[in-house]
Amino acid sequence: MVTPLALRATGQWWHQTRKRLPSTVVVGLLMPLGYLASLGLGIGEYVDRDDGWLGGVSYAAWLGPGLLAATAFQGAATDGLWSVYGAVKWAGQYKAQIATPLRPRDALIGHWTYIVLRMAIVAALELAVMALFGAWRQPTALLALPAAVLTGGAFAAALMAWAVTRETEGSFVVVQRFVITPMFLFAGTFFPLAELPAALRWFAYVTPLWHGVSLCRGLMIPGTAAAVMAANVVYLGVLGAGALGLAVRSYERRLAP
Repeated sequence: MVTPLALRATGQWWHQTRKRLPSTVVVGLLMPLGYLASLGLGIGEYVDRDDGWLGGVSYAAWLGPGLLAATAFQGAATDGLWSVYGAVKWAGQYKAQIATPLRPRDALIGHWTYIVLRMAIVAALELAVMALFGAWRQPTALLALPAAVLTGGAFAAALMAWAVTRETEGSFVVVQRFVITPMFLFAGTFFPLAELPAALRWFAYVTPLWHGVSLCRGLMIPGTAAAVMAANVVYLGVLGAGALGLAVRSYERRLAP
């Protein structure tokens, strides 16, 4: 629950990073736009020759919703790992916050809220640009914004619960290489999961990114059953709530005086 004290922590993060926000937004937009231009329009020229492969939808329009979820996911990975570790070990924002009436849980919720707000800004701009690529195929496309934020917010909470307990950052590279990158590549962002071997397909189905990609794609273009999207929402909601609960315990153990 976001409390007035937690919002003070959010304000501190916003004040400290406000000058970097424009560059963060630009970088956050350039990556998905680069993928859309190079893959969606480049490789898409060849993919679109087979009208039946994606149900008659252009590859650029099909790719866009996946990139929307993947961008939020990647932002969550960066903030949920490095900014949390930095607040504990380097810059000391958490130590400064709990020296005030803020509690460890306020520091957590305030930081997580800041991450979600920044994620929402990037996702909103990205969603607007994707209209140019034909990715808005139904009125529910606007709901892809909260869907992308839910995806990133749930994953960020899970990483924050773990990152705050680390004494060194060495394991972050392992997580990036063997957890985050495989999810980014094999969770249905760039091609249908039917193209994967069965074992990898089941791996993808249990990842948070696949649920985010499935939800965003179902909201933006036709073809995803309502029951599947409902399952996506439940999965991400349970993950986010459970991860925040674990994070509260981790922060209290690490930051309590």
